[in-house]
Amino acid sequence: MRSILPVFRRSIHESWRSLLGWSIGIAAVLFLYLPIYPTFGASDQMTELIDSLPKQLVDTLGYSQIATGAGYTEATFYGLMGFLLLTIASVIWGSAALAGAEESGRAELDLAHGIGRMQYAWESGLAVLVRLLWLGAFSGLVVWALNGPSELELDPVRLVGASAALTGLAFLTAAAALFAGAATGRKIWATGVGAGIAVLGYILQALAKQSSDLEWLNALSPYAWVFRQSPLAEGVDAAGLALTWGGALALAAASALALRARDLRG
Repeated sequence: MRSILPVFRRSIHESWRSLLGWSIGIAAVLFLYLPIYPTFGASDQMTELIDSLPKQLVDTLGYSQIATGAGYTEATFYGLMGFLLLTIASVIWGSAALAGAEESGRAELDLAHGIGRMQYAWESGLAVLVRLLWLGAFSGLVVWALNGPSELELDPVRLVGASAALTGLAFLTAAAALFAGAATGRKIWATGVGAGIAVLGYILQALAKQSSDLEWLNALSPYAWVFRQSPLAEGVDAAGLALTWGGALALAAASALALRARDLRG
């Protein structure tokens, strides 16, 4: 009898150590930044320092509300370090899932054992998604655990929204890498496209904050779709969240079609 979800199960089994390492790294960042909020983030000295900086720089870094628990958490983790860590993980996993497997010869061997191309692609994408969902949920749980001791006063519902926004943004990056890998079979292209989506999105929203004449750039930035409106302070932008997750799922589906339509490299 054929095993259920063989590619997905193998991918999860082989990557648990990596997933554990990423989880520890995220926890370390959160335990480094959040507990110092009462003595650093909410201090008068911090407020005076922020007020002395150029407004454009403050807006770009997301420091305008850093004196509040929600603003501090978003500025230090969700909008910066968490975004960076999950972006790196999503690019690595997304580029390795299809393009990396093809370059190593593993994909060709798996397909020779009766696994269809579309099945191979969607199971690979599902494995990446599950790992990112774990990192998003884990980071949210750690933030919630530190909420009381760190005096952040975060709303639990908005915390769920912020975690969904961060995870969706990471999965969009991974899905872009999956699609590029399925279309080209080259890991370098998958890595470049995935990283490019994340970096370009961040740059576009940063430029949009420099002038009201450039605010239209937010419409082109996945980062702005989920973080232009502060998820922790104001609640997640439902339309932006839906657009991010919808785009990610569409790219993941397109990856399966691209892999089915292309001749694999020998």
